[in-house]
Amino acid sequence: MWSQAYPGRHEHHAHGDLAHVVSGLAHRLRFPASVRRHHDHHLVLTVFVTANAALSMVLVSGVALATGEPFVFPSLGPTAFLLFYAARQPVASPRNTLIGHVVGTVSGYVALLVTGLQSAPANLTDVTWPRAGAAIISLSLTAGLMVLLRAPHPPAGATTLIISLGVLHTLPQLGIMMAGVCALVVQGVVINRLAGVDYPLWKGKSKN
Repeated sequence: MWSQAYPGRHEHHAHGDLAHVVSGLAHRLRFPASVRRHHDHHLVLTVFVTANAALSMVLVSGVALATGEPFVFPSLGPTAFLLFYAARQPVASPRNTLIGHVVGTVSGYVALLVTGLQSAPANLTDVTWPRAGAAIISLSLTAGLMVLLRAPHPPAGATTLIISLGVLHTLPQLGIMMAGVCALVVQGVVINRLAGVDYPLWKGKSKN
């Protein structure tokens, strides 16, 4: 679809993807022609990513404030960046995002069970051998399983360490983490589809 509307664009280049998003939104929201002609200006692209990052945090922070639950956690940041900067890359697809974070969550909790730390509070200033072991187990499992499942999503590496280091470690907290990821994926689908970008509803197209 986009290859016909914008011939000559690089299909797999992240900056090109972003230009598609901005141009699509400008057209659908009936922005002036001057905006549409200069949609690939670096400043415009910067504003677009900045605005969507802010919107992501507004949404999850609002839910966190309303519920008192930990809907805001560090690995949402890099996931949001991927969803709005490299939307058409497989690594940013809903499939990779969701599977990656599920793998990270499960691996982190398994590491807590193996090391007996599932009820221990976080202590990032005085790391013990069991805590170090949990971090090693969780990140190793996450990396290996993402490769095995062909679902790489780098921010999941942060998710698993958040859990194995004890920052969030109870089952209800882990469920809330995944709810936050799901909310971010929904935002990515809505914004990118609104822009007319061929953003996958599940699995992205591989370069191979």
